[in-house]
Amino acid sequence: MPQDAFHIRRLADELHTFLTGGKINRISQVNKDELTFIIYTGKTTVKLVISANASGARVCLAQTEKEPAPVAPNFCMLLRKHLQGAEILSVRQHEFERIIEITLHCTTDFSECDRVLRCELMGKYSNVLLTEKDVILGALKTTALEDNTRRVLLAGAKYVYPVPQDKISPFDRAGMRSRFENFEKSRMEIYTEEDLAVFLFENVSGLALPTARHIAERVKLQEKPLWEFVGAFCLHEPNAPCLTFDGKGMPTDFFAFPVKGGAPMPSLCKAEDEYFSRRENKKGFDDKKRKLENVTRGLRKKQAKKLQNTLERLQEAEKADEYRIKGELLTANLYQIERGMTSVELDDWYNPDGGKLKIALDATLSPSKNAQKYFKIYNKHKRTKEILTPMLRQEEAEIEYTDSVLSALATAETAEDLKELETELIEMGLLREPKRRAGGKKQEAPVPFREFEYDGWTIYAGRNNLQNDRLLRSAALDDLWLHTQKYHSSHVIVATGGKPVPDSVLQVAAEICAYYSDGRDGDKIPVDYCKRKHVKKPSKSKAGFVVYTDYKTVLVTPKLP
Repeated sequence: MPQDAFHIRRLADELHTFLTGGKINRISQVNKDELTFIIYTGKTTVKLVISANASGARVCLAQTEKEPAPVAPNFCMLLRKHLQGAEILSVRQHEFERIIEITLHCTTDFSECDRVLRCELMGKYSNVLLTEKDVILGALKTTALEDNTRRVLLAGAKYVYPVPQDKISPFDRAGMRSRFENFEKSRMEIYTEEDLAVFLFENVSGLALPTARHIAERVKLQEKPLWEFVGAFCLHEPNAPCLTFDGKGMPTDFFAFPVKGGAPMPSLCKAEDEYFSRRENKKGFDDKKRKLENVTRGLRKKQAKKLQNTLERLQEAEKADEYRIKGELLTANLYQIERGMTSVELDDWYNPDGGKLKIALDATLSPSKNAQKYFKIYNKHKRTKEILTPMLRQEEAEIEYTDSVLSALATAETAEDLKELETELIEMGLLREPKRRAGGKKQEAPVPFREFEYDGWTIYAGRNNLQNDRLLRSAALDDLWLHTQKYHSSHVIVATGGKPVPDSVLQVAAEICAYYSDGRDGDKIPVDYCKRKHVKKPSKSKAGFVVYTDYKTVLVTPKLP
């Protein structure tokens, strides 16, 4: 839901209780909209996220710290200069607005002062500004003078609060009473609960529509009139945060009050972090997967066009024998041909049924030169065929490999599934090597295989071609290896420890293999299996490509245990 003033008030109270007295140890900026503060509270170290993103503006504690930008932006460097080591004095909401103000006591070897970090959580107008004595030291988003003359967001300018909306305060009883009475008169005192909620949303500042609906539902049970209840609700309603979820377990909204079907949360910070982090992770995963799929499909399209061109040239080269026959017939019948003829009909000795063959001639060439012309075309097509035949096999192998990457992308379900696929595409030259943060880790730990436990047996599945090769190298010779027949799929290994594999374990391993394959949506998918020692990887072959012998086949329905 949009961060309304009602929720921000309770959030600021939580942060004030938890962060007051804490010291800022580290500041980083994730992207153009999001900052991360590492704060030591005296008991523990916490991560405070401040985001000015249009759809995810928030100030809350987070469980995980995101990877900082490779190069710290200017505003991040400004905050490090002025706030490194600062002590948090308070976290408060400005009046009943969507603004959180974090007051900090900053000390250096030569000076000591208080500064205020103002976080404006206002949708697309969200911003973060650092001020001292109401003078702006810097802003995450600045505006030029010609763009906004009423509110200048530049270093050195005086900080001015955003212009309030044309709504009444929830604490203005007289104003709310007047508007409500006019609302009742216009409806002739006949209105629904939803009508009342829309009235509150459109007329009272700081209330999102879900909050207004909750007030409209609650006010029916109260003895107080609406204009008295709303202010008391905004000030004194207990904080009872919860999260709602969709059918797939993805958070759909968070609230500071109980709602039907909502899961209680220990704090509003926790509810917000769970909501935003999981949705951002899902969006980041979907965006990255879409990007990888687009570049891979682009390559697949180019390869298909190249293969089509090769096939057409090969089809033309298959006519080489026709030109050889014409050349030989002309050579054998030179005495019948006169210079200046445009065509000639000769007995076709090569046709089992006999008959005549009409051969086109170049009137400007002699009969022998015409024969030599056909032999030249024959030799050209013959060389073309010799060159294109191995080229065709190579192009088909490249398409097969690209299809295997697309198959791995189709079955990818987590960020880990995409990690090595991105590496694979970088090695293929489809993506650029990402910039690394200065001082960052040069080598990261390899992504683990997919791992399943069933009836005491461990089953591993590769996530992509690179992992399939690594899984094959790590397996023991007596382990069981599985792969779908005629489909691209993950390589699956059952760690046997030298023991025979029960049929039930084989069945589960085959179902896993079929699930992570192109045949995922089918039924009765054939899966080949054999001992690891019967699987070989040819020298200089593409990642994920193997040959195997001494195998058996089982038919299964794709599913996970």
